[in-house]
Amino acid sequence: MVHIHDLNALEQAEAVRRREISPVEITEHYLDRIARLDSQVGAYVTVTPELALEQAQKAEARVLAGGDPSPLLGVPIPIKDLNLVKGVPVHFGSAAYEDFVAPVDDSVVERLRDAGTIMLGKTATPEFGMPCYTETSISPPTRTPWDLSRSAGGSSGGAAAAVAAGLAPAAQGSDGAGSIRIPASVCGLYGIKPTRGRISYAPVVPDLAGLSTNGPIARTVADAAALLDVMTHNNPGDLYYAPPPELGSFSAYVGRDPGRLRIARYAEPAVPGAVVEPEVLAAYERASAELAGLGHEVVDIDPPFTADLVPQFVTLWCAFACMHPVDLTRQDRLRPLTAWLRGRGFAIPAPDFMRAQSALQLATRVGLLVTNQYDAVLTPTLTQPPQPVGWFEDVEDPEETLERMKRFAAFPAIYNVSGQPAVSLPLYWTAEGLPIGVMLAGRFGDEGTLISVSAQVEAARGGFWGERRPAVW
Repeated sequence: MVHIHDLNALEQAEAVRRREISPVEITEHYLDRIARLDSQVGAYVTVTPELALEQAQKAEARVLAGGDPSPLLGVPIPIKDLNLVKGVPVHFGSAAYEDFVAPVDDSVVERLRDAGTIMLGKTATPEFGMPCYTETSISPPTRTPWDLSRSAGGSSGGAAAAVAAGLAPAAQGSDGAGSIRIPASVCGLYGIKPTRGRISYAPVVPDLAGLSTNGPIARTVADAAALLDVMTHNNPGDLYYAPPPELGSFSAYVGRDPGRLRIARYAEPAVPGAVVEPEVLAAYERASAELAGLGHEVVDIDPPFTADLVPQFVTLWCAFACMHPVDLTRQDRLRPLTAWLRGRGFAIPAPDFMRAQSALQLATRVGLLVTNQYDAVLTPTLTQPPQPVGWFEDVEDPEETLERMKRFAAFPAIYNVSGQPAVSLPLYWTAEGLPIGVMLAGRFGDEGTLISVSAQVEAARGGFWGERRPAVW
């Protein structure tokens, strides 16, 4: 028997267009699942049933009115709790913001609403989106549905857990150092970090160094491409801009033959002390063989980005931890890692920040001379399989927590620095049933090639998940 949550996002939208199922039915189905099952995975920090049903009724009216519906009309897409939804509490993963209500919508939220998607609620994120795991002081730890003893990653951990547990068909996330690709890997999903400047952060959040961007998390390539089409936009005052897709939409690349690509690969992490575990290396080798089997040329290269970047990136990361204002009377509500990062950040002189930013730009210019010779670059997404809940913080020293984060997520942040698009593909599961992703990065502005080759791999496999489902499903 097929249930509503067994359908992917585009299948649900097609059923809505054919009037086989209504947006209200879809919304009620997911709200019921969230009420029954979310306590197991901790995907949502706020559920908005009244708003969701109101939006579902509006979507239903659009269907009945006829006309050309948007591709995701009537499909639930939750919003990460780093993004503003007017009139809805936003915590930024922090107890310091537990009674704050967003005064405006983020422009990406407006785009999703205009497309007729339905917000079921706000998905959990770690404090200020800084850690690569989602464990906060305001909600239970977020767990990968494939093993409820293990973390769903971060900072889009709640978004990924919701999709992997069948509590949403797809989700909006954001990625500043791997925050879409990390949870996509540990939750067995397809996630896209778009090109810098592809999606505006207007009207409140600044772009500054351009490390972070919004992006989609989904079970299928087509769902992610459709969601990226909806989310893509620019606003006056944006510091960065990405060229539009040559085919007019990202969905147009799904099912398109990518041709014979030259794909570079390397598996040596830039982070000192990081070790790629054998199961991850095995997944990387199998992905290489699979791409070669599809006719692509896979070439070993030396890592184009080196350990020189790491301290410069940490300088920026500590400074950006200071971006959220915190009332002096609430400083004691911050988690130890956040307080430590902010302490370091506030102590960074402006010239040191500028030198770090300049060093990262120089490294990007040099690295792109290498990567631009290829259509894509293959690496592991992470160095390890999903880690147990609490593992990152089972040490007293926040600096050691940061070191564990750096060694665990040693590959993704490189492409936040360079601004290149990158995707994590859910190609492999361990003998224990733990998902392991592999990452493909593309040329600046060329999400299309990544989507095309991802869809080719997905089709060759008969789908990423096959008959596999987590127990909570």
